[in-house]
Amino acid sequence: MYQRELETLSRSEILSLQEQRLRETVERVWQRVPFYREKLESMGVYPSSIQRWEDVYRLPFTSKKDLRDQYPFGLFAVDRQEILRLHASSGTRGKPTVVGYTKGDIERWAEICARSIMTAGGRPGDVFHNAYGYGLFTGGLGMHYGAEGLGAITVPVSGGNRSRQITLIKDFAPRGIAGTPSFILSLGEAMMAEGVNPLDSSLQYGIFGAEPWSEEMRQTLEGVWGIDALDIYGLSEVIGPGVSMECREGKNGLHIAEDHFLPEVIDPHTGEPLSEGQEGELVFTSLTKEAFPLLRYRTGDIASLTREACCCGRTHARMSRIKGRIDDMLIIRGVNVFPSEMEPVVLGMEELTPHYRLIVSREGTLDTLTLEVEVNSAYFAAKECDTTGRDDDGLHLRRKLSQRLKESLGVTTNVRLMEPSALPRSEGKAVRVIDQRNLFQPG
Repeated sequence: MYQRELETLSRSEILSLQEQRLRETVERVWQRVPFYREKLESMGVYPSSIQRWEDVYRLPFTSKKDLRDQYPFGLFAVDRQEILRLHASSGTRGKPTVVGYTKGDIERWAEICARSIMTAGGRPGDVFHNAYGYGLFTGGLGMHYGAEGLGAITVPVSGGNRSRQITLIKDFAPRGIAGTPSFILSLGEAMMAEGVNPLDSSLQYGIFGAEPWSEEMRQTLEGVWGIDALDIYGLSEVIGPGVSMECREGKNGLHIAEDHFLPEVIDPHTGEPLSEGQEGELVFTSLTKEAFPLLRYRTGDIASLTREACCCGRTHARMSRIKGRIDDMLIIRGVNVFPSEMEPVVLGMEELTPHYRLIVSREGTLDTLTLEVEVNSAYFAAKECDTTGRDDDGLHLRRKLSQRLKESLGVTTNVRLMEPSALPRSEGKAVRVIDQRNLFQPG
């Protein structure tokens, strides 16, 4: 472990530390963030009101809308001359969310990410191939400083340029790799196209995040690369990557850095807290951030929490794999569908590849869903060689996949089979959903 004394605290020690740091955080925002002071005063909550960790439920929620309304610096809790770095979201759904970091924030973030890399099996002296994107996106720089803090030899290759990445993996012999699962999968595919077997590489562990991915995708990644594929979670508003990390020993939930973040799961409709094991919306309160502290930030991510003992010996609460985002949920003819729920069905069929996307369209007043998925080269070759017409253009496979999707999701899905390599490959986060419904709006 990177920080054994912190990662193995007893539950009472964790709660005591969280209570102390929660009081400090509320005092900080009361004194320095007018937005929070006004909210707290309107609710009759004062710094002296916070004594126990349960008092977090008395605090106001913070939403992404609040961050956008306070754009760019309205939620900062330090003077601008204390800010060392800014990160920001893409702003594809409105104004970007801007996050600031002090020198202390950067140092703590590096510690959290170093802890995460070691949790995944990393160690000092590793060559660490970092294929997360660098820039305003937090993934690249977060893992970069974490790897350096661990004492690893860090390769800041960023995303894209698969041919160059393959060369660096062959020449530098990294032990660890980090990136989005869709990009690392496509990297293995490109390596095989060059006649190189990814199983022969030096890689032993991979840290994958920034997009929802399934247990079936883990098995696929491990089968392609011969590595331990581990899930990491983070979001720029809370700090970036490292909020939680899956351990190599257990692979059964992501350990939350509870000394830095107080987690909750709430009913996304009522805001009421849910019990351990219940699935709902993740909420985080930051406990150690100086520049950009957040009270009860609603992430929009769907997961559950458990505090059961883990075989790795770490005692911090674990969150489940992210099921999806509330704002990514599709309602197809009255049925709630998360795009990530498609992945286990696709990867469970040997004729298909992990490359797929969903097309949401509209027929009259009803939404429809079409799954475009590539068949693998073996199926495609057999189909091309079949001169009897028995395949009927993949009719049997399409029916089988459609039936399995119906059984799994409860909604009828059209299926469109694609030739190998027909769909675009991700250079970072995979684009899984193409929403065409606005094309059918009047005007």
